[in-house]
Amino acid sequence: MKLSLVSILGFGLILLLALNQYVQAAPASGSSKEAYVTLLYGDEFLLGVRVLGKSIRDTRTSRDMVVLVSDGVSNYAKKLLKADGWIVTPISLLQNPNQVRPTRFWGVYTKLKIFNMTDYKKVVYLDADTIVVKNIDDLFKCGKFCANLKHSERLNSGVMVVEPSAQLFNDMVSKVTTLYSYTGGDQGFLNTYYAGFASARVFDPEISQEVVNSKPVPEMERLSTLYNADVGLYMLANKWMVDEKELRVIHYTLGPLKPWDWWTSWLLKPVDVWQDIREELEESLPGTKGGRNPHDEFLVKFLFLLPLFTLLFCYYRSFLQTRSICDHARHIYYKFRSGGSLSYSAVSSSTINSSQQFTNGTHGKVPAFLGGVSVFFCFIAAMVALGIGFSVIPRQVKPWTGLLLMYEWTFTIFFLLFGGYLHLIYKWGKMVATQGASSRPDYDSEKGHQRQVSCDVATWYYGLGIAFLAIATPAVPVFLRITALFARLGLMVAGGLIFASFMTYAAEHLGIKSFVRGLEDRDTSRTRNSCFLC
Repeated sequence: MKLSLVSILGFGLILLLALNQYVQAAPASGSSKEAYVTLLYGDEFLLGVRVLGKSIRDTRTSRDMVVLVSDGVSNYAKKLLKADGWIVTPISLLQNPNQVRPTRFWGVYTKLKIFNMTDYKKVVYLDADTIVVKNIDDLFKCGKFCANLKHSERLNSGVMVVEPSAQLFNDMVSKVTTLYSYTGGDQGFLNTYYAGFASARVFDPEISQEVVNSKPVPEMERLSTLYNADVGLYMLANKWMVDEKELRVIHYTLGPLKPWDWWTSWLLKPVDVWQDIREELEESLPGTKGGRNPHDEFLVKFLFLLPLFTLLFCYYRSFLQTRSICDHARHIYYKFRSGGSLSYSAVSSSTINSSQQFTNGTHGKVPAFLGGVSVFFCFIAAMVALGIGFSVIPRQVKPWTGLLLMYEWTFTIFFLLFGGYLHLIYKWGKMVATQGASSRPDYDSEKGHQRQVSCDVATWYYGLGIAFLAIATPAVPVFLRITALFARLGLMVAGGLIFASFMTYAAEHLGIKSFVRGLEDRDTSRTRNSCFLC
């Protein structure tokens, strides 16, 4: 009896140990060895993977979420993804054997490694620029290889269902150097490898698991557009080609227009869905709530403050240095109490009669090419300002943050560049007048008297007009609720033409006006102005 009891206890202990080994070897979740998988080559797509993971978790799935990360992914990104609930699996890149290909396709053949994830019975692969808007667990009932057709006969590798097999993977690897790829990447290779895919039957998501188990597993099945809704299709028709309420996966396929780039939200309406999920991201690590990057937080604040301090410094250098800040504040206070004007300067008779003098004496001294040169420099300054603005603003800031930073930096740089140009034109005009002063009678009643010149009202009109049109051009389509990309771009182009015409007119007149003012001030010691655009 004692021996029998000891035997039973020993047998039970062996069973417990075996069960423990099985549990440790199995995937972390309670799924039947099935998983959602994505790839991450570098930190640039980190936010996309985070939003994808959030969208999957929101469907209440019990499957694992696995992200295959290459050597280009930072340790911080890996730590953040683990905190988000991803199973992080390091992999080595599989080099692209094709010589003629885009540079960004160097490591895309690494995607084939999902076919070698033999720890799982079946995996659903999703690109980092996709989001799941409705539960897609039914995809695990699909065949050995499933994907969606694009362009009538080409499969898209952004969403795939794969039954991993070491034998299949080895066969693929052995053929990567011999099979033709029309894209120069993995998608073209898979289209050649699965040559008969276009003739495969369409996957039925309503099929029961019992029926699936009772039939041979299909080698290939096609997924409907619901599982890979291309934003490009939405762009063409301003609506989904399928029932929007039935959408399962949205795929942001428009090349450089990725949903995490702040400017994309102002062009494509479907990006709003992606941004809504981003806003709900938890603070997995400090400073990461809402998809924020703590490494960019200081940079964003710096970018907000630098233009403001630059303009304040210019204002101080051009006017406030003539008196203390306390005197300046006291002056404003007394002027406000007295109800008087806040102008600091008296306008001379020469300034009042400048138009008459321009007609009678100074017109002949204005170079004929000055207007054209001013227009050219104005547009160069605008393009340089736009280029610097786009280059310094982090791509993955939120849309409103990016837009405000863009306007702030563009206006500031344009003000400095074109204002500096007008100041040089003023100096040029003054130099020309000084050189010819001895050969003509004096018409300035205040010759030799130090004077201040108030800011020209016309200059403010031009400046405010340029600022208004710059804001209105991209804002009008949004205000009119136009969501179609081509209609929105068309309206923006029309607004841009009006904007360009106004800039041409303003630049020509401001250039000539600055030169004429220099002619008028030839013998004066003109103090710095509060606006060096004037």
